[in-house]
Amino acid sequence: MTDSVELVGQSLSPATRETFEDRVDDQAAFLQAALERGDLDTEGFAIGLELEVYAVDDDGRLTPIPEGVFEQCNKELGRHNAELNTDPDPFTADGLDAQAQALEEQWDLAQTAASDHGCDLVLDAMWTTPPAEGSVAYLGDTADHDGTDLPTNMRSVPRYWAIDRHCVELAGGAVPFDVPGTSVEFPTILFESLATSIQPHVQIPDAAQFPRYHNLGIRTLGPVLALGTNSPFLPGDMYDEGADPEQLLAETHHELRIAAFEQSVNHTDPPKVRVPEDLHSPRDAVDHVVADPLLAPFLAEWVEGAKKGFTGDIWEFDHKRGTFWRWLRGVIGGEHVDGIGGRRSIRIEYRPLPTQPSIRDTVGFQALVGGLLRGLVAADHPLGDLDHDAAERSFYEAVENGLDGELAWITADGEPTSDSETVFAEVFEYARRGLEQQGIDDATASRYLDPLEARWEARTTPSQWKIDRARAELDAGASLEDALATVQSEYARLSRDHDTFADWL
Repeated sequence: MTDSVELVGQSLSPATRETFEDRVDDQAAFLQAALERGDLDTEGFAIGLELEVYAVDDDGRLTPIPEGVFEQCNKELGRHNAELNTDPDPFTADGLDAQAQALEEQWDLAQTAASDHGCDLVLDAMWTTPPAEGSVAYLGDTADHDGTDLPTNMRSVPRYWAIDRHCVELAGGAVPFDVPGTSVEFPTILFESLATSIQPHVQIPDAAQFPRYHNLGIRTLGPVLALGTNSPFLPGDMYDEGADPEQLLAETHHELRIAAFEQSVNHTDPPKVRVPEDLHSPRDAVDHVVADPLLAPFLAEWVEGAKKGFTGDIWEFDHKRGTFWRWLRGVIGGEHVDGIGGRRSIRIEYRPLPTQPSIRDTVGFQALVGGLLRGLVAADHPLGDLDHDAAERSFYEAVENGLDGELAWITADGEPTSDSETVFAEVFEYARRGLEQQGIDDATASRYLDPLEARWEARTTPSQWKIDRARAELDAGASLEDALATVQSEYARLSRDHDTFADWL
């Protein structure tokens, strides 16, 4: 097998680019034919989930995750990150409960393993207590590997390294990060690992209907994210010297994860991390990936144990789809799901949501996203008539202002509105309709949706709670860095002690 550092150089070579693009074109044609034959159709909807977390030490400071913990979870970009995944289940009451149970069991095992290795995993969207060497030093540290500078605290995966080097090259050697209260440059994209996320997956049984679900999903991004915002602060030592804490609290984004991801890797034209374009036919789900700017291509023969079968037939296409970083995207492939037939499928990955304070909150968003998409389509709701640009603005309003953002919606009567009372009334109404359409009983629907509705009723999301608590600490005389450390510590304790965020309110 080729040396990892050598692979980085090979990835960025013109010869690799040409070979890779030829294979992607051939594999795209294969996928288009599979779509036309109905090979991606199944007998029912399915759901799945990804959940990212980070680790802290006994003092609450960010820390690398020991290797032994990864017997229970998967590795992610930063040495301090981990990911938990569920296998897909049918979108039913039993399926939702199976997702929750699988995630709880995996979380408990991962937490136990972390504790045994001297650290703690946190269900949070952005760490704010710096590591011992300081946040900028940690995120920017690099080491020379045979003439190539590589990020020290990035997981030593050739694909990650290649993406990092390609992005830094495109950025001119330094990657800027600029949000309220701070402006800094890094020699690596690792500041992306500041933030963690959850990603609900919704498998669509009829590929011909995929564009309808995809385009409606775009128009739900603003309201759904507004309910889940959870990353209003950076680590306290990252803020500019002399930054006004009160001004920071007033101006900070409710969801800094979005800026961290976009600014770390958006160095192509057009940018790769953004709200996706509408799809007009299922073919667009393939064509948009093919047309996306190429970043850090790899070839299947470089990777030991590369998958065979259908996934192997589209290996390079799937690799390119892995850097098709839209806030909502289609994924072709998957595995057989008992009870709904079909060996392959097409699914939506719903990607803007930050990690939530509890497993039940996380599965609640899985139910909300799946139920809302299902309910809107089943009712032939006119939300799809909302202008794409308005939906995009609505998303970034939620990013910056959370529940106070000016959200865009079209009501069931076909009327445009930005009235949040109307928007969220319909969001929850059609989510419940969608769950009912899937045969999910009221008790199950309420178990997962009630805690999210409680956030709206209290007008408080995790990000708003953090801002309010930080303000209270500042009013009591704490420095900004100490206030954020206190908020972080209290958040972690409450997350461990409660079944849902709504229980804190």
